[in-house]
Amino acid sequence: MPLKQGEIVEGKVKRVAPFGAFVEVNGETGLVHISEISIDYVQDINDYVKVGDTVKVKVMSLEEKGKINLSIKKVLEEERKKSCRPAEVDWSANANKSSNMSFEDMLSKFKQESDKKISSLKLTKEPRKRRGQQ
Repeated sequence: MPLKQGEIVEGKVKRVAPFGAFVEVNGETGLVHISEISIDYVQDINDYVKVGDTVKVKVMSLEEKGKINLSIKKVLEEERKKSCRPAEVDWSANANKSSNMSFEDMLSKFKQESDKKISSLKLTKEPRKRRGQQ
């Protein structure tokens, strides 16, 4: 199955060099440059990958001479984005409840609910003691 630019695939690290790691994907070998190994600064590639490791890589480019540029960093960034997405909100449920209310009424109701929540969060007038203080 031929590789396509932009796809994420698993590959096996075949060789590690000071400038990057060579990863075999679908029978072809591509390079993960040292700058594409991790989101963090990479001083020594051996701290991140070893020969024989299975890694997820994104195909960045396929050049005419058979060179394949890969990235582990892009996969990590995409996974981070997925995990940071806010929860899906069903706005239609709230819209049906207040559809016959005017904007001013909805705003007033929102303000009242917010005031209740804030007042429940306010701390007591007594200052909190820090650890180790009497």
